[in-house]
Amino acid sequence: MEQVMFKLQELIALYGLKVIAAIAILVIGRIAAKGIREIIRRTMRRARVDETLISFVSSMCYIGILAFVIIAALSQLGVETASFVVVLGSAGLAVGLALQGSLANFAAGVLMIIFKPFKVGDYVEGGGVAGVVEEIGIFTTDLKSPDNKKIIVPNGKMAGDNIVNHTTKEIRRVDIVAGVSYKDDLDKVKNVLADILAKDDRVLKDPAPTIGVLELADSSVNFAVRPWVKTGDYWDVFFATQESIKKRFDAEGISIPFPQQDVHMHQAD
Repeated sequence: MEQVMFKLQELIALYGLKVIAAIAILVIGRIAAKGIREIIRRTMRRARVDETLISFVSSMCYIGILAFVIIAALSQLGVETASFVVVLGSAGLAVGLALQGSLANFAAGVLMIIFKPFKVGDYVEGGGVAGVVEEIGIFTTDLKSPDNKKIIVPNGKMAGDNIVNHTTKEIRRVDIVAGVSYKDDLDKVKNVLADILAKDDRVLKDPAPTIGVLELADSSVNFAVRPWVKTGDYWDVFFATQESIKKRFDAEGISIPFPQQDVHMHQAD
């Protein structure tokens, strides 16, 4: 018993301080990890970074710090940690190779959240689709199509393509083409088109609308009608202006030609 007690005293003397040091490293390391996580969160919130990115980055930093703390505690106990580091590195490489597409989407999502080419509520074209942005996630962007379909686009595809944001500017130009017959008086047509735009309060005076001959087509003289409107009034003005043009042309006797062919039949003698 005396020998057993002596051995126990030797073990306690040898490993007791190491165990206490390892526990202290774990406790202090965990407290430090939580503190660093909160500092990262506060800093990113002051910079007005998206909350999804804040949560992801702070969590990843917290997990990374805890991993180093655990390795340091095991090293304090005399455990060989080099093999753990190699295993973790190999596992990280394997996971990275398996998730190449997901990591690319994640990187693209982070860049879009930071640089903000669009925000929730914008109508955008990108990745071969178009719709209103409903959510910008870490890996995907959710859009709502004009016919109320949900479109989920990988961020890598969204950021890797041209992005057209239709609503980021306060005003937009409405482009309308109005065709008239070659027999119609062009000055009269321009005056009628100008009067239609002048009577619509949604059409802005500055910049001034543009009305001019766009093309001498095969069967018509095409006018470019280009008023400027507030972005929110774009489609209302687009539809209303075309309807007004048709009604006024009918009232003014201005014809809107359509493509037609003349077929001549010759009878052989």
